[in-house]
Amino acid sequence: MGKKVFVDLSHPFSAEIPRWPYFDKPVIDNAHTMAKGGVLTQKITCTMHTGTHADAPRHVMETEFDGKRARYTHEMPVDAYTGDAVCLDIQIERWGLILPHHIEDACKLANIKPSELEGMVVCLNTGMHRKFDDSKDYYHYSCGTGVEAGKWFVEHKVKCVAMDSQALDHPLHTAMGNNGMTRMNLMGASGKPITEEYAEQFGEEAYAEFDKFAYIKLHGKEAYDKKFGDLEAIGCWGTWEPCHKQLLGHGIVGVENLGGDLDKLTNKRFRFFCFPLRWYLGDGSMVRCVAEIDEDDMNAVPNRVYKYGGF
Repeated sequence: MGKKVFVDLSHPFSAEIPRWPYFDKPVIDNAHTMAKGGVLTQKITCTMHTGTHADAPRHVMETEFDGKRARYTHEMPVDAYTGDAVCLDIQIERWGLILPHHIEDACKLANIKPSELEGMVVCLNTGMHRKFDDSKDYYHYSCGTGVEAGKWFVEHKVKCVAMDSQALDHPLHTAMGNNGMTRMNLMGASGKPITEEYAEQFGEEAYAEFDKFAYIKLHGKEAYDKKFGDLEAIGCWGTWEPCHKQLLGHGIVGVENLGGDLDKLTNKRFRFFCFPLRWYLGDGSMVRCVAEIDEDDMNAVPNRVYKYGGF
């Protein structure tokens, strides 16, 4: 055995960090400077879901599945985002919806049985972290999870899911598509809304998975209730970030924008460390994610070099 080493799994933070389409730009200013005050003291104003960050249940829902008020950051166990972990290699096409069979195929590659995931942190390497940038490629056209993957993680009693993409859900399950009060239906590379682009590329039935009204129109209310009814029963819009809500509503927390040297850990087991601020009434928190692994067990890949914003 080699020595234990730490591997950084966080994107570097700066005022120029890529951020979700309607988030404010971080503002970094000086309260004191070395020349004038003899110390350097900086202050930051930004959304706490910028860069590598953790979500708490209250971020996306009022009520969890047990009927209780959704918990804030300070109410989650101190080790909710930390523990034994595995990095699964999710092999999927561009803009694809991650389904249970993708996760199960990744488990085979990592030589781990789904039944062994109970109580573990599951890191998903979709390759999106390599595209981290202020771009349509990273945000509009990311692959992502949905209601079926969320239910799969709940069934297998994982502790935390850490994604290397823009969110725990596929972009069309978010407000970038036709979901939520803030829905934007963003313009794609073709000049058409991304909802139209997706339907043209994959078909109306595939698109309907992301759109409550399209799903009901195509399949009927009974079919919608069968798939999304448990979310609707606790006051949630079924196709709006359903993986978020399946996880967080069952006490399984999530990390988004996982990055750094994640490729060193693909198909490996390790210890995952991630601690949000002890933020009273918080909905989430920027975090530093780190893995501890035997040096000899790491994948032999170069250290990550960042290029966005001048890196």
